[in-house]
Amino acid sequence: MALYSIEKKLEHINDVPFKLEKEIQKITENNLNLLLGLDFIKSEFALNNFRIDTLAFNNELKSFVIIEYKKDKNFSVIDQGYAYLALMLNNKADFILEYNESKKKTLKRNDVDWSQSKIIFVSPQFTHYQREAINFKDLPIELWEIKKFENNILSFEQIQKTTAKESIKVISKSDEIVKKVSNEIIVYSEQDHIQKVDVETQELYEDIKNRLLNMDNNISIQPKKQTIGFKINNSVFCDIVLLSKGLKIYLNLKSGDLNDIRKVARDISSIGHWGNGSYEIKINDAEDIDYIMSLLKQSLKKNK
Repeated sequence: MALYSIEKKLEHINDVPFKLEKEIQKITENNLNLLLGLDFIKSEFALNNFRIDTLAFNNELKSFVIIEYKKDKNFSVIDQGYAYLALMLNNKADFILEYNESKKKTLKRNDVDWSQSKIIFVSPQFTHYQREAINFKDLPIELWEIKKFENNILSFEQIQKTTAKESIKVISKSDEIVKKVSNEIIVYSEQDHIQKVDVETQELYEDIKNRLLNMDNNISIQPKKQTIGFKINNSVFCDIVLLSKGLKIYLNLKSGDLNDIRKVARDISSIGHWGNGSYEIKINDAEDIDYIMSLLKQSLKKNK
């Protein structure tokens, strides 16, 4: 990604290499919530001859996240990723103890959704082979590329999968570590939600999804166990639940922050629900879709 400064003419901004992995780690840990939407737990967490660079927690999914930093390119994301995930699943009590001691809180084993555990690799550059290695639909591994430029400019971008139709289980039947981890960790996809509903609901979801993605180029989709989240700058601004007939949409706004003249949204701040925020909208057809999109735009602007 080339960067330019606009003066009288374009001037190229050169990248500046990181001297040490520790520099990448420090930048990430100091800005963990902003960059990845995660809560910092522990730096250099040592366990059973392993040393985890950063241990973090996803408060929305109630799951642990391991972060590893790599300055060089000579490593296997699959082998190292699954080794660390197996370490976590085999030592759950140690991870909970570290959380409780670091956060001064009481987290119980049943409070954690271990099926949503994952590992993130952060590096200035990934090889073609490493990029191809993550192209599985159920891989609990993410690659994030970090680059430093002149003028104190930093880029931090996730490497997106290009094709993700194959399951990691198919090609790793003989690998006991991959098999064990894959049996416990579940990576959800849009298709997991879509295949359970009728054609009309699928079309309604696709219509709203396309309208949402057209609102901003930085919107990303995060399929979860119960919902499909739509994120802007690592903040979920709405969640969608596909029902047998129609959709439920949750707006990530506090009670009183939504301007809803027609009163189509229900304030659910006092009751339990799956999605983020205090408002729920039920939609069964495309009749009020333009108005509902105006409500979603309010949540987008608030969370941007």
